[in-house]
Amino acid sequence: MRPLTYLACVLLVMGLAFWAYRENYRTQAAIGEMSQIQREIAGLREDLGVLRAEWAYLNRPERLRELVDLNFDRLQLIPREAGQTVGLGHIDYPKPPAPPDPPEPAEAAPQE
Repeated sequence: MRPLTYLACVLLVMGLAFWAYRENYRTQAAIGEMSQIQREIAGLREDLGVLRAEWAYLNRPERLRELVDLNFDRLQLIPREAGQTVGLGHIDYPKPPAPPDPPEPAEAAPQE
């Protein structure tokens, strides 16, 4: 009986060792994938920073003023002034359509 118990323990230890070996490689693969994703995120953040800098550069007030001056004949853009805005209460929105009339009840047949 003892040799059978020893054999079972050896097989159990070997099975657990194989399981631990596989889990170690799965963990290493997951860590490698996570590192790749983090590098990709860092690259995207850097690209976003570059795009924000380009957007700020293109939206400089001096540059926009020059574009407005160059295209004034075609666009006729003028600077906004404080008196040009109105409140929402001054806007005449279209009235919503009226709900349909309820159907008329059918007339009952005369009873004799």
